[in-house]
Amino acid sequence: MRYDVIADGIGKKYDSVVALNDISFSVNQGEIFGLIGPDGAGKTTLFRILTSLIVPDSGKASVCGLDPVADFKKLRLKIGYMPGRFSLYQDLTVEENLQFFATVFGTTIKENYHLIKDIYSQIEPFKTRPAGKLSGGMKQKLALSCALVHKPEILFLDEPTTGVDAVSRREFWEMLKRLKDHGITIVVSTPYMDEASLCNRIGLINKGKLLSVDTVDAINRKYPYPIFSVSGPKLNKLQAFLRDQAKVQSAYLFGQVLHVSMINGSEMNELKALLNSGEFFDVVVEPISANIEDSFMILTE
Repeated sequence: MRYDVIADGIGKKYDSVVALNDISFSVNQGEIFGLIGPDGAGKTTLFRILTSLIVPDSGKASVCGLDPVADFKKLRLKIGYMPGRFSLYQDLTVEENLQFFATVFGTTIKENYHLIKDIYSQIEPFKTRPAGKLSGGMKQKLALSCALVHKPEILFLDEPTTGVDAVSRREFWEMLKRLKDHGITIVVSTPYMDEASLCNRIGLINKGKLLSVDTVDAINRKYPYPIFSVSGPKLNKLQAFLRDQAKVQSAYLFGQVLHVSMINGSEMNELKALLNSGEFFDVVVEPISANIEDSFMILTE
């Protein structure tokens, strides 16, 4: 199997702050790989290293079979990069931005229009509008079109859906699936746990450490404790009570229910007994399977 991205022991510090700590993983050719973690986890620093924008303090990487440090000029012709912040020329029109990036990479909009057609056609009616006056979703589509116009082998997308409405987020992921069908490898970072299931594999990252790399299902199957859904009135009071119990590993609020993990060997009847001892009688307890948020929480602990 060919790996389009290999990170081997990548480390990076900013003064005394460790941004990345011994990061190692690989991305298969033609897959959508998600780097999932909160703000400050190290996602952007890692993307900047892999796209040759900064140099790691330790470790090495291979992208498209090239070293991002030694072969940065060759590498930049083979990848597309969409940073987290909108970084196109805001005073240029939609069409002028796209023409500029095509020219930089020695191609034309026409040559690779088939690749960006599904995306660009949605903003083409506004091609004379300055980029700075586009909505968030339209800016997102323009930035993706500019990253794709030279037909890259690998596409790096750093938190592309942050601050975008739910409909635009869904449309964006549908576009990524179509791009994958063109044979483009996609590496995408996001703080949204619900987007993890849209990737072929993911890496969970927090505070510069890679916690786990696998499919979402495989990570969730490794969840080490019995877990239950608890619903009822006064959930905040109920959560505080459960967190004080020795048999409870964790209790996190998810919307209108609590996800409660019990110490190994503790079963649902023991959880119900605990709730009765605290005089929480009007509650519903059900066994559930861990989701990716549950897995992330337990890995950070």
